Formats: sequence, C-alpha cells, structure tokens
Amino acid sequence: MGPTSALVLFAVIWFMVFFIVLPLRLTTQGEDGEIVPGTHASAPADAQIKRKAKITTIWAVGLWIVIAGTILSGLITVRDLDWFNRMATPEVSQQ
Repeated sequence: MGPTSALVLFAVIWFMVFFIVLPLRLTTQGEDGEIVPGTHASAPADAQIKRKAKITTIWAVGLWIVIAGTILSGLITVRDLDWFNRMATPEVSQQ
C-alpha cells in the first residue's frame, strides 16, 4: 500500500465514522424549544461539529491502524475477496 492509497483509505474510514458519529447526542431545535425562524424544527440546536470531528479522528485512526495492518500483513488479499473466480490465474499450457 502506497502513501496515496493509505491516505484515501483513511479519508474513507474518517467520513464513514463521521456519518455514524454525527447524529449521536443530537439535540434538535424542536426538542430545545427555541426554533430559529426560517429553519426546520429538526435542525440541530448545537451541532458540536468540532467535538464530533475529534471523536471521529480518534476512532478513524484506530480503525485505520487495524485495517491498514491487515492489508499490509497480507492476511487478507484481493484474491481472498474474489468469490466469483474472476481473478483466476490463466493456466500455463504444458508442452
């Protein structure tokens, strides 16, 4: 795995974790009782994006270490995920 693919893997993991963390402990304006004119009642009252980004980064680094370590160790390869034998090696003809 090169540096670019490691960075792309981290970005994908980070955004997946971020979308999981984003709705946690969310308080809407409707629940808070103070709806700002022009917004929906389901809009966040305090999104706490900075806190959630920090939590996401901590979890993403941990997950990235596990996933990148698994890839680099060779424990799981692309051929292991080839369930339909589309990557079968061509057989060498015997002469």
